Amino acid sequence: MSHPWRQRAWICAAPAAAFFLAFWLLPVLRLLALPAEQGWRTYFLVFTDGAYLRSMLNTLGLSLAVTLATLVLGAAVGIYLARRHFAGRRVLLSLLTLPLSFPGVIIGFFVILLGGRQGLVADLSEALGGARLTFAYGLLGLFLAYLYFSLPRAIATYAAAAEAMNAQLEEAARSLGATRLQVVRDVWLPELAPTTLACGAIVFATAMGAFGTAFTLSAKFEVLPITIYNEFTNYANFALAASLSIALGLVTWFVLFLARHFSGSPAVR
Repeated sequence: MSHPWRQRAWICAAPAAAFFLAFWLLPVLRLLALPAEQGWRTYFLVFTDGAYLRSMLNTLGLSLAVTLATLVLGAAVGIYLARRHFAGRRVLLSLLTLPLSFPGVIIGFFVILLGGRQGLVADLSEALGGARLTFAYGLLGLFLAYLYFSLPRAIATYAAAAEAMNAQLEEAARSLGATRLQVVRDVWLPELAPTTLACGAIVFATAMGAFGTAFTLSAKFEVLPITIYNEFTNYANFALAASLSIALGLVTWFVLFLARHFSGSPAVR
């Protein structure tokens, strides 16, 4: 009786298996094999060549800084909005999360309008009698753009998590004489730890692989996605682009693995 059902299951799974094979497994295998065409040293160029290593360290440092800033600001704003009820609260939350609908290129354009050569800051600094100040095309511009892109996700995530928290635990802690700092340490941090881990992982991975914003703003500060783009677009060096892509994926995975390992939460290991 189970034999016909097993055949139907295989028939239903066949399209999904074909899609997985054609659009994921084969491209990944090809990506892994490409660097070997130029020798096995190509796999390690990102760690042995100064320019590529610098691009990797730039990407890693920027992503970590954006992740930490996003978690701190997102938690503060999200928890405040979840715990305070005032007129216009829902409108404010919707405005804060509006950038979720913007692609990275648009956000980069916003930063240019603010800190670019023809931006608001340059016009104001010139009007005050100084030189035209710009910050859009370097580290600060990228940091602000990445933060602007990531913060709405963190605010929405923390607001939802704070609303779902067990209020009785906080009330019990306060009834036992716990101070506000002790409530934060003993109630809020454990309750929000899974949210922080998940949100931090998403923000970090997104920042590591961000391209549209970096393409718009990285004139003076190169990150690895732009390096990869230059290698296969401008120089047609597909083997090296594949090697850098593998390195980017491995470093991202390793940092996320460490975050899960040191979180101390068995549920997320």
